Amino acid sequence: MEPLVPPPREGRTFAGRRRIRLADRDPRARLRLDAVARFLQDVATDDVDETGWGAPDHLWVVRSLRIDVLSPPVADDYVELLTWCSGTGTVAAGRRMSLIGDRGGRVEVDGVWIHLGPDARPQRIEDFDVYAGATEGRVVTTKLELAEPKRAMGRFPWHVRVSDLDLMGHVNNAIHLAAVEECLARGGPDPRAPLRARVDYRHPIDLSEPVELVVEVSDDVLAVAFRVDGVTKAVARVESA
Repeated sequence: MEPLVPPPREGRTFAGRRRIRLADRDPRARLRLDAVARFLQDVATDDVDETGWGAPDHLWVVRSLRIDVLSPPVADDYVELLTWCSGTGTVAAGRRMSLIGDRGGRVEVDGVWIHLGPDARPQRIEDFDVYAGATEGRVVTTKLELAEPKRAMGRFPWHVRVSDLDLMGHVNNAIHLAAVEECLARGGPDPRAPLRARVDYRHPIDLSEPVELVVEVSDDVLAVAFRVDGVTKAVARVESA
């Protein structure tokens, strides 16, 4: 898989700083994957609020996400965040984030986000000059690539809580990675070593839906399908780097 693109030579970037707090860490002090996703979500919101590409006129939902944990943040107390637009499409845009810890942690993130209008329907992206300069002409696709687990080595229910929902009324994208963390606790790659996590979000998950996690696991790879009544709503894959 290709390495993630570096910060742009020209064009808009947006910087932020976050303290890694107690609720962001696992019992061994590692910054969890769902916390990384929340950091990305927060800095992205701060960015679009500043440029006018945020709510209520513009809404963004994650289509796919890639997280490369190059050096797991464990001893770090603070992280510096840098985000920029990594590519554009007709109704979608890519967003990169670089997370650098104060004690050597490093995580690189890229995602494809669907642009919605105030009616919560996909809307064409126009007059995007404030972000387009950083893309260097790259085009993003909304095509999903992750395959479902080939062998179901484990199945167990995953209960959606009211606190898992966001303003759209669906399970927030970071919560999917909280479920992945649950699976990693049962087996798979060592989360304290470098790894890559990917999530394809196929369909939203609602509060009342009975979600089943279908898991395939080995020492180097964890694959998880989020299924509701036989329909796969999302697929996640975590592998050793």
